Amino acid sequence: MPFIGNKPTAIPLSADDLEDNIISTAKIQDNAVTAAKYIEPIPFRNIIINGDMSIAQRGTSVSSHSSDSYTTVDRWKTRVSGLGVWTVSQSTDVPTGQGFAKSLKWECTTADASPSAGDFLLHEQKFEGQNLQYLKYGTASAESLTVSFWVKSNKTGAYTIGFFCAGNNKHIESSYTINSADTWEKKNVTFVGDTASALANDNTEEMKLWFWLGAGSNFSSGTHATSWSSYSQANVLVDNQVNLADNTANEFYITGVQLEAGTTASDFEFLPFDVNLQRCYRYYETLMNGSEGTSKCFNTCFYYNSTSLHSVCNYRTEKRTTPTLNQSSGTNYFRITRSGGTDDIDDLLIARATKYACLLYNTSDASGTTGHAGELQVNNASAYIALDAEL
Repeated sequence: MPFIGNKPTAIPLSADDLEDNIISTAKIQDNAVTAAKYIEPIPFRNIIINGDMSIAQRGTSVSSHSSDSYTTVDRWKTRVSGLGVWTVSQSTDVPTGQGFAKSLKWECTTADASPSAGDFLLHEQKFEGQNLQYLKYGTASAESLTVSFWVKSNKTGAYTIGFFCAGNNKHIESSYTINSADTWEKKNVTFVGDTASALANDNTEEMKLWFWLGAGSNFSSGTHATSWSSYSQANVLVDNQVNLADNTANEFYITGVQLEAGTTASDFEFLPFDVNLQRCYRYYETLMNGSEGTSKCFNTCFYYNSTSLHSVCNYRTEKRTTPTLNQSSGTNYFRITRSGGTDDIDDLLIARATKYACLLYNTSDASGTTGHAGELQVNNASAYIALDAEL
């Protein structure tokens, strides 16, 4: 398009003006380079939740652990079947200078040096399929996965680490070695992506990462599966897998677990404590724990009738699925403070639950005046009540 109107007159620059412009341009370019250096990595690249072991809603320690269950540190299932008895705890023993404050600790209290064929010992974290779609499994572009973590044990040797995909019944394993006793060591292990089988896009368990600490011959009688293949129990463990349960002197620590797409381990992604806790609430939410003190209010309530107590509970965050109620119960474990007096009950039930809210109620030992409202409290140091939506 032709220029319409008077053309602007170019104003010649003096030598001083030209020098100032060159310096200003150089500063802008230098600032841009500096800013580029400090751009934060992509947030939430770590698929693991609570990899720094900082959240422990269920408690910081459990003794005589010999079951397949969630115990202390959130999102980590500690699985024991016949292979020793353990104290599992949230520990303050961490690698120096790495920014971690907590670790997950296994301590053997009853040894088993000769496991039965089907015995096993491991911990794992499970993932929803809808959180894994960007891995592009089932396509030629399937992403590799890299696991990095800090580990420490008096028991040196080879340990098995791997993945199991529940939706397509496939697995893959690798191993790492603890080289020096009682020394924190950082490990990085990379797994190829599965180009053959897609991951379901829903809120159910689609994949889990597991760390093996020992198992019987049923898990090592075949060939260690180093590529994605149909699940075979015999092909899980590396041949020289350590048995951590063979001595009561044995202990194992782990922290800083990061799982990310790609073939390179990046620095651990530290999240603010409140953000980490909110992510854990999706799977498990403690409403009140008596260890924090009795006569502490955790909800409001009212008498629907003289023998029926109702309490509407809104969750802190949307749950993965409709939760179940997890609680301890006993004589007068809970208390209603109302109308200048108190009523004690043993437990609560759950009804009309969704992913967002539920009704807590009692019809067995509640007794009050219809329409009266009050505070719902724990009344015993051993009492707790929680919502469970774990995978």
